[in-house]
Amino acid sequence: MTPAGRLTSILLLRGPRPPTGAGVVAMVVLVALCTALIYPLTLVTTVSSLGVVYLLAVVIIATVWGWALALATAILSAAAFNLFQLPPIGRFTISDSRNWVALATFLAVAVLTCTVTEVARGRALEAERRRDEADLAAETAQLLLAGGTEEALALVGRRLAAVFGLEWATVTRSTVVDEPDHPVDEPTARGLPLPGRQVLPLPDGLGSLIVPAGLAPTKLQRLRERVIPALAAVLTVALERDRLTAATVQTEGLRRSEAVKTAVLRAVSHDLRSPVTAMVAAGAAVRAPGVSEPERRELGTLVVEEGARLSKLIDDLLDLSRLEADAASPRLAECSVDELIDSALAAQPREARFDVAIEPGVPPIQSDFVQVERALANLLDNARRFSAGLPILIRARACDERVAIEVVDRGPGIAPADAERIFEPFYRATMAGDSHPGSGLGLAIAKGFVEANGGEISVDSEGDAGTTFSVRLPVAIRDPRSMSAPTADPASLG
Repeated sequence: MTPAGRLTSILLLRGPRPPTGAGVVAMVVLVALCTALIYPLTLVTTVSSLGVVYLLAVVIIATVWGWALALATAILSAAAFNLFQLPPIGRFTISDSRNWVALATFLAVAVLTCTVTEVARGRALEAERRRDEADLAAETAQLLLAGGTEEALALVGRRLAAVFGLEWATVTRSTVVDEPDHPVDEPTARGLPLPGRQVLPLPDGLGSLIVPAGLAPTKLQRLRERVIPALAAVLTVALERDRLTAATVQTEGLRRSEAVKTAVLRAVSHDLRSPVTAMVAAGAAVRAPGVSEPERRELGTLVVEEGARLSKLIDDLLDLSRLEADAASPRLAECSVDELIDSALAAQPREARFDVAIEPGVPPIQSDFVQVERALANLLDNARRFSAGLPILIRARACDERVAIEVVDRGPGIAPADAERIFEPFYRATMAGDSHPGSGLGLAIAKGFVEANGGEISVDSEGDAGTTFSVRLPVAIRDPRSMSAPTADPASLG
């Protein structure tokens, strides 16, 4: 606090008193000043009426240093008034009986002034304490009801210690017995239980206020009467709020889970039913009489294709479930970018057209070969469906501490609204030239596997200029003792 602020606090009868030694010096100086001030005033009035001048010193001392020093000031003022002003001058005797009345009246008024000033200071300090306690209650309610009860309790303890002038204070959610000889876990602390079982039944009680041991009885009484009830009431409301919030979140989670499950069943049921229906129909047709050999081969091909489609859908569902359950832990190893791209290309139809451009000196990446290869294969499959037969460009280059792999098609592009949701499971964007929408899982799985390997994936589409999917994966840290990643044996691209 600044000196001006400290002086203002003292004059308003608040704040700590200055040292007593300074008060004694001030008392002597003020009595001397009042004595000197009376001499010129005797020219305009009688001496017996000038004792009131010493009341100025009494009031100042009473305001700043309190009742005891003010009483001493009154006695010293009476002695100075008698010695220097009342005849006979220079002697502690009074010749005129009327001066006895003036001196006695001065002493009575001085004592009354000391008493009034002390009472006023006490009431001012009490009002200040009550204001601080009201502010503490309001701040406590704000902290506890704003959220995060456990975090707010630590802040409440520090604020309470500051208001009551304690070394420390802690609010805990455990109940301790309020016993001076057996407080909490250590002899330097004391626990004050927070009553609240009748309002909010809890197995371990509402909580406790832990304060340093050896506090003054008046301070303990203030804590019990003015802090404990308010803190218990607010904490009860906060805990009830937490309970209701948790119940609401759980209910909302169940509702959303049910909605997602319904959406998944609706989305997957058609994709599962279509190949199964085709396979059953083809199988029945194969057994029909009169089926020629070319037709039998065509039906057999249909069964194989639909079976492969069904197998891929099941694999996608299993991969998605592992990713959403955080069970797809990658086996990181040093992987060659060339081999990853070759392996992903090997999974594409032979009639698809791809142009590969890998910059010289692209370093190997640190990733799970199988997972990243699966992500790239899904991106290539997605680009192939929208390329309208045009070649698809695959680029790879070093970018800072990562390797960027880009898949660029020349299809119709992706609308901005679809681009924001393109990586969501089961989301299917409606685009021109897409004769087989798919299950809506490929891009979601690609994103999951890339991020599981510490990478990033993004999409950039500009209207009819096509779409670019960019994958950025961390560069492998070279270690002569490490073994190379398992290599794939992709089929020749010809």
